[in-house]
Amino acid sequence: MAGGSPDGEPYAHIPCRFACQAPALEEAPKPGTPADAGYALVCPPEGVAGLALNFEYDANYRRPTWPTAPGEQIVSQHLDIGTTDLDGSVAWAIECGATPADHQPSDHFRVLFDPDGHPFCLCRSD
Repeated sequence: MAGGSPDGEPYAHIPCRFACQAPALEEAPKPGTPADAGYALVCPPEGVAGLALNFEYDANYRRPTWPTAPGEQIVSQHLDIGTTDLDGSVAWAIECGATPADHQPSDHFRVLFDPDGHPFCLCRSD
């Protein structure tokens, strides 16, 4: 799964913290791009099957609107992250730079935004 960002490398830090690992690959900005135009790849630990997440610089990135609204940039994907401690995970995500969404559609999960406005859900998995 890939996600765009005006600041590719730092965008990966919240998912990395939930995965308890550093990015598997980070690349410096390409010549002619802004200093914060990096790239990061988050993979499962070696020998473990799972989803790889690619976070890359996008010069034309527009912060998505959630819930969606006519004429606004829509969300193209989001992460659902399971947790047995929903309140503790929300608090930790906020410490990492996330912001809770005003609209919370369920008691079983919480919608938050990373610093670039990408929504993600912390889902009760017990």
